[in-house]
Formats: sequence, C-alpha cells, structure tokens
Amino acid sequence: MAISRTYAMIKPHAVAAGNAGKIIERIEREGFKIVAMKMTQFSPKFAEIFYAVHAARPFFGELVADISAGPIVALILEKENAVMAWRDLIGATDPAKAAEGTIRKLYAESVGKNAAHGSDADTTAALECALVFPEVK
Repeated sequence: MAISRTYAMIKPHAVAAGNAGKIIERIEREGFKIVAMKMTQFSPKFAEIFYAVHAARPFFGELVADISAGPIVALILEKENAVMAWRDLIGATDPAKAAEGTIRKLYAESVGKNAAHGSDADTTAALECALVFPEVK
C-alpha cells in the first residue's frame, strides 16, 4: 500500500480541554508523519465552506457554531493508507460506540463534540488539505 496524506483536525473543545498535546503525541506514536500543523480558528464563514457537504443536514448550524467556537489544531498527516489509518485511530463519531483506546473514546464529549475530524476519502482529504493549507503542496 502506498504512502498517502489525510487532513486531521483537533476540534475546539478538545483544544480547550488541554488534550491537543496528548492527541498529537498519540498521532506520532501511531507512526504518522506530521507534514504540516497549525493552530488557527475557523470563522463561521470558513466553517460553512469547509463543511459545505453537510449544508442540507439539520445539524449544519450546530456543526458550524461548534467548529468556529475556538482554536483548532489542523494537521496534514502522512502514512500508509492515511485516511483509513486516521479514521481507525479516532474511532466512531459517537464516543459511546467508539472502540476502547481511540481518540474519541478518550477525549470526545458527545457526538457533536467528538474531539477530532478525519477526512472520509482520499479525494476529500486532498480538498480539505488544500483548503486549510493552501501553501502546502
């Protein structure tokens, strides 16, 4: 399997709770290479663009409000089969259903405040990386 990239985000509530360092340490321990990383804050408008795929869903407003509520840590991660490897590490969206030891099991508060974002496919990862890190090629 080839080395690929994915977009990862540590969400505002996990940053505010002081868990960003623990999550970054876990990322490195699991063998991901951090290609790019920055702490930033999404404006509501940028959050709407980032999550445009969910615009018609009933939770869109809450999603935009939550993700723009405070600083996030954005990362580009590299590893063999990076998208699936990251999604496996973060676990199920619902922390009650997430496997033991996953990031969401350890650090999520709820389905909406689930500690981390992970791209769902290689094409999505490429789009998200380019949107958040336009300077990284």
